[in-house]
Amino acid sequence: MIAPNTSTRSIERRPEFADLLKEDVLFSTGVGTGAEESLNGWFDTLMLQSGIRTAPNVWLGLCLVSAVALGGLSLITTERVLLSVTAGITGLLVPVIIAQVSRGRRQAAMSQQLPAMAEELSRVARTGRSLEHAFLTVAADTPAPLGDELRISARRIEMGLDVAAATRDLVDRTGVSTLAMLTAAIAVNQETGGDLIQVLERLAMSVRDRLHFVARQRAATISSRLGAIMMACVPVLVVGFYSFRDPDYLNRLLSSNWGRLSFWGGLVLQLTGGLLAFRILRRSSRM
Repeated sequence: MIAPNTSTRSIERRPEFADLLKEDVLFSTGVGTGAEESLNGWFDTLMLQSGIRTAPNVWLGLCLVSAVALGGLSLITTERVLLSVTAGITGLLVPVIIAQVSRGRRQAAMSQQLPAMAEELSRVARTGRSLEHAFLTVAADTPAPLGDELRISARRIEMGLDVAAATRDLVDRTGVSTLAMLTAAIAVNQETGGDLIQVLERLAMSVRDRLHFVARQRAATISSRLGAIMMACVPVLVVGFYSFRDPDYLNRLLSSNWGRLSFWGGLVLQLTGGLLAFRILRRSSRM
């Protein structure tokens, strides 16, 4: 295994090259704590952690295009406003759901890669190389998706930053909370010293035990998760079945006050319950 070039030096900042850097396009300003700022920050974090190399404003434009396309197609084919609005909302959420699924798969893959990466880092450090040399070597050999994030930190090290500063935002970029143990171990070792090799080996063992626990927990709660999914899907399927069987079903339902009240009340309760179930299931399987 050939080690990369580890000659690190600071790069002088030159204002004439500032226009060559790609500016990050974010919705969150980092100022304020309102609902709008929280929503913007959530969307920026979703795009960052999903691994989709697209600016948030471009992905938001894709959401709007999807909403207009599905809503317009439904309006043309059915000429029913309520179904068209529902189709538009569905089209608006489809790219967001795709990004969430991509983030979940990416985080699961990185969690599986973390024990092997920590063990390789300890093996390379055991050969007598410095922490910077060992990190650069491991970053070059680790496959995606974890390797992509490590190589971002490796480029910062090559630009003159220490390992602790270069890896400080790994948790924010990935959303994998287990990486906080790795960054904390590196930071403590640089500040106070100690046996980093032993710490990395214990870290790999701890992550493996945690993965095993999460797998057992998911196996033990599979019936609850499938039940929550079924409860969320059955009302939608029932309404879709009756609408397909009788095209005027929703029109007659919404023509009365009690019908409108029951429909919109059920929709609000369905969305609220689905969000709560999703948050519970996500927290129970978080790494």
